[in-house]
Amino acid sequence: MLVLPSELTHRQASGCLRMLVQGLKVLKGPELVVDASALAVFDTSALAVLLECRREALAERKSFAVKGLPASLAGMAGLYGVDTLLPVAG
Repeated sequence: MLVLPSELTHRQASGCLRMLVQGLKVLKGPELVVDASALAVFDTSALAVLLECRREALAERKSFAVKGLPASLAGMAGLYGVDTLLPVAG
């Protein structure tokens, strides 16, 4: 499982994505779960990071899910029509 920081805005997006992709490369197993429960400060860049992380996971032939997505970020994903691309980890 990879963990998002408490703040993920445009300022942190590139660095966070690099960290996630590096973590994905060493992650064993068929599934990538990203824990977003620590997110407290974010903007639409958080969605962009999650979607790119999903794309990278699928390119590595791994399934992708998000754990602890804040309700307001889930609402934002719904507003932009990408909520189905961010499945909730079971």
